[in-house]
Amino acid sequence: MSFPTSVVPNGVTHSLKRQVRTRGGQRWSMDVTFPPLTRTDFAPVWAFVQKQKGQFGSFSFTPPIYSNTSGTATGTLLVNNSAGYIAGTTTITVDGLTGTLKAGDFIKFSGHDKVYTIVADATTSLTIEPVLQSAIVNNETVTYNAVPFTVAFTTDTQN
Repeated sequence: MSFPTSVVPNGVTHSLKRQVRTRGGQRWSMDVTFPPLTRTDFAPVWAFVQKQKGQFGSFSFTPPIYSNTSGTATGTLLVNNSAGYIAGTTTITVDGLTGTLKAGDFIKFSGHDKVYTIVADATTSLTIEPVLQSAIVNNETVTYNAVPFTVAFTTDTQN
């Protein structure tokens, strides 16, 4: 399994002046491979792939190697702002954390499918990328271990 890759579409001009603009989106890309399998072991995997109907279906996947924080974080992590946070925010205040989340750790808010990356070591203030895609509310739970990614195949052809 490769490390999840962040894909952020940007527009860059072809003139001699550097002009860049972001389109405001972000997605994750992963390459997952299996060791050689017997037909018996392969059959349920193939059935699952077929059930997805190419790009149509989505499913939850927790990358096993990267699923847990590389820091010392323990506790129930909650958003700490009575007004909540609006889409576009990059710094989120939290409480309930003992220890540290490390830059490069993944998090997910309980009411969201989006997975975010911590971009600086954190204890009470999380700096995330990409920007918050939709609003979060006070006391919303933040998952930082076994973070599930909502994924779909990138093509309709699976082999």
